[in-house]
Amino acid sequence: MAFSASWLALREPADQAARDANLVQKAAALAGDSPTVLDLGSGTGSTVRAFGSLLPESTNWTLVDIDAELLAIAGQMIPTASQHQADLGEVNQLPVGGIDLVTGSALLDLVTEQWLKEISQRFEVPFYFALTYDGRMRWEPAASEDEQITASFNLHQQKDKGMGVALGPTAIEVAVSVFEQAGFEVFVSDSDWELTSADGDLHVELLRGIASAASEMGDLVAEKWLGDKLQKIDSLSCTIGHKDILAIPSNSMSGGEK
Repeated sequence: MAFSASWLALREPADQAARDANLVQKAAALAGDSPTVLDLGSGTGSTVRAFGSLLPESTNWTLVDIDAELLAIAGQMIPTASQHQADLGEVNQLPVGGIDLVTGSALLDLVTEQWLKEISQRFEVPFYFALTYDGRMRWEPAASEDEQITASFNLHQQKDKGMGVALGPTAIEVAVSVFEQAGFEVFVSDSDWELTSADGDLHVELLRGIASAASEMGDLVAEKWLGDKLQKIDSLSCTIGHKDILAIPSNSMSGGEK
C-alpha cells in the first residue's frame, strides 16, 4: 500500500487545491490549543502541510507509514514530527498516548470495513480523512470508452491493497455508516480533483495508472483509450471525484484510547 515519493509530490498540489476548506478548518479547531495529531499513511507529510498555520506551532505530529523511505523524506521536510514505521493494518499497534486528532489523506478507499470498525473503536477523538476516491471520473472531451474504463478501474480499486478487500469507491458510504454506528457525528464534503492542461504531468501519470489498472482487470480497450487520451492531453480536462470526511465523537472530548 506504499506509493512512490515522485507520485506523491506530483499529486500534492491537486490534493491541496481540492481539500474542502471548511472541514480542514473545523478539524483544526477540534484539535485544541496544543494538540497531538496522529497522521495515518502519512507519506511525505502532505497532511501536515495542508493544515499549515491552522494548527499551532506547538502541535505534536506523529506520522505513521509502512514505508521507511517516505518517512525519511517527511522527517527532512518536517523535522519536528515524530515518525512511526508500522503496518496500518495492525490497529492495536498504533500509538495512542494523548491523541487529540486522527488524520489521513487518500487512505480510506484502500482500507477495509473491518479496519474502519477497529479504528473507530480504538480512538474516541475526531477523525479527519481527506481525498477519498468515490468512483467518479469524467473527461472533456468525453470518449465512448470512458464509462467502461471507469468501471474497470473501480473494480481494481476493490482488490486487496494489503489489508484485505479494499473499500474502493464505496469507502465514504461505508465510513459514514461505521462512524455513525460508533456514535460519531459525521460531515462529508466534495474534494474533487479538477485537472486542466496546466496539470499535464499529473494527468499523464493518472491516465497511465488508470489504464494499467483497467488492463489488469482484463479491459481490452484500455490501451487504445490511453493512446487516444494522450493524443489530446493539451486540451483535455478531467474531474476525479473525491470526498473529505470529518467524524466527531458524541462527547467531543479529546484524549486517546477507548
